[in-house]
Amino acid sequence: MVQEKINIMVNGENHQLEKNLLLLQLLEILKFNPRLIALEYNGEILHRQYWDSTMVQDGDRLEVVTIVGGG
Repeated sequence: MVQEKINIMVNGENHQLEKNLLLLQLLEILKFNPRLIALEYNGEILHRQYWDSTMVQDGDRLEVVTIVGGG
């Protein structure tokens, strides 16, 4: 059986991925450290407590901001 693909936009770049992927899995695939990012999901900030229960859908738009320490 052929796995269905979905298209999502992450930081302005199109990605084609397997269907039925959790947001936290997507972040791991894209090599983002979940402890060091803030996430905007379809135009709204999504609290990290929802990352492991939110299923990525076709057409989703994500903006991932890496938190950088400094002074």
